[in-house]
Amino acid sequence: MAQEAEAITNKRKAGNDFVGDGSGDGDGAEGDLPAMPEVPSLGVDPKSSAEAPGSYPDLVDVYIASLSDGRYGDSKHRFGYKNPCVGDKEPLSFLAAEIRSGDHILQEKIKLLNNKYAALRRIRGDGNCFYRCFMFSYLEQIVATQDKAEVDRILANVAMCRKTLQVLGDPDFMVDEFFFMFISLLENVLNESCPPISHEELLQISRDESFSDNLVLFFRIVASGEIRRRAAFFEPFIIGLENTSVDQFCKESVEMLGEESNHVQIVALSDALGVPISVEYLDQNSSDGGALTPSDVVTNGSNPSRTYLSSTPRVKLLCHLGHYDVLYPNCQ
Repeated sequence: MAQEAEAITNKRKAGNDFVGDGSGDGDGAEGDLPAMPEVPSLGVDPKSSAEAPGSYPDLVDVYIASLSDGRYGDSKHRFGYKNPCVGDKEPLSFLAAEIRSGDHILQEKIKLLNNKYAALRRIRGDGNCFYRCFMFSYLEQIVATQDKAEVDRILANVAMCRKTLQVLGDPDFMVDEFFFMFISLLENVLNESCPPISHEELLQISRDESFSDNLVLFFRIVASGEIRRRAAFFEPFIIGLENTSVDQFCKESVEMLGEESNHVQIVALSDALGVPISVEYLDQNSSDGGALTPSDVVTNGSNPSRTYLSSTPRVKLLCHLGHYDVLYPNCQ
C-alpha cells in the first residue's frame, strides 16, 4: 500500500497530471470542462427547490431537529454491526494495547506516532472507512473553525465536480440529491442566521446509518468523476491493481458502498475537493538503515482546476491492515 501510494504521489509531483475529458487521451487540454465559476452553482438552487419532494436541505434540518427525540442518531446495531459508524476519540495508548507485545516493528512505530499525534477516532470497518474518516475529520474541523472562506472554497470545488459529472454524461437524477445533501450539511455547519451544528450534533448525525451512507455515496461519486475525468493519469495504477478498465473500476470499486479504498481513491477525492490528506501507514515495513518511521503520504493539492487556501483543513488518517481511522495531531 505504501509503495503504491509513493508511486502515485511521485507521478503527480512529476507534472504528468492533466485536466482532460475523461476519455484517456490525456493531451493536457481542458476539453469541455468549464472554467472555475465565480459563484458555485449546480444548475438548481437547493433553497429554491425546498418545496420539491425529497429536498435534502429540509431533510438535514429534520435529522438535526430529531436528535433530541431519538428518531435518528446512533444506528450501530443495524446490519449486524456492533460498533458505530463513527466512534469516540480515544488515546493512542489504546492502539498500543491491541498490538501484541512481540511485534517489535509495530510497537516502535506506535511510539513514533505518539510523538506526532495525541488521539485517534475509530471508524467502522465496513469497507467505507476511508470516506467516513474524510467526511467526519473535514466537517469536524469546519465546526471548530467556522471558516466561511473555506466553506465558500469547497462549495466552488463541489460545483466543479458536479459540472464534471454533467460533462461525463452522468444523469442528474442519479447524483443531484447527494450533492444537495452535502451542500445543505455545510450550510448547517456554518449557519449565519441561526446557531450552527454543534460538534455533538455532527457526531450524532454521522452515526446515523442512512445519513452517513448517503454522504459516503456523495464522496464516492466525486472520486469516481475525478478518476474518469483524468483517466490517462489513473489508468496505469488501476490496471496494475485490478487489471480492468477505468470505467469498470469506478463502477465496481469506487461507486459501490462497502468497497474498500486504495491510494487511487484517496488521491482522486483529495484533488477533486482540494483537501489535503495525510496517511500514516502502520505496517511491518522498515526504511533503509533500520530507521522505523510511519509512511506519510500527502496529497497536497496539485490539481490546477481547483482552488486551495492555506487554512484548508488537512485530513489525517491512520491505515492499519487496510483499515482507516482518524488521527488527531498533538496540537489539535
